[in-house]
Amino acid sequence: MEIEVKSLEEMPGALSYLIKSVEELKRTVNVLQTKQENNKPKWMDMDKLCAYLPSHPAKQTVYGWVSAKQIPVHKINKALAFLQSEIDEWLKSKSCKSENDLMREAEEFINSKKGKGVVWR
Repeated sequence: MEIEVKSLEEMPGALSYLIKSVEELKRTVNVLQTKQENNKPKWMDMDKLCAYLPSHPAKQTVYGWVSAKQIPVHKINKALAFLQSEIDEWLKSKSCKSENDLMREAEEFINSKKGKGVVWR
């Protein structure tokens, strides 16, 4: 929309319109920037990972997980890097098992050992 100011009396209205338009543009830009930032992968170093994990493990514990290949990790220029989305998936996959699941696994384990010279007390 084109603004045409024919007199000095119309100037405040035109200025008000321009200010509202700029504010609306700012809001739109902020929304777009936020969406763009949310789509970027978030990388963490060892310190950030330890702070991010709910149990706040010691670095030595995380190094053990890395060594045993129990946690998703990337090596970038010899440094360990962790992708937040992969860590989130890893945490979800490590959720607690139900009592029924644990009992079934225990029974399967015991049955797999029967007849193999294992004595259960």
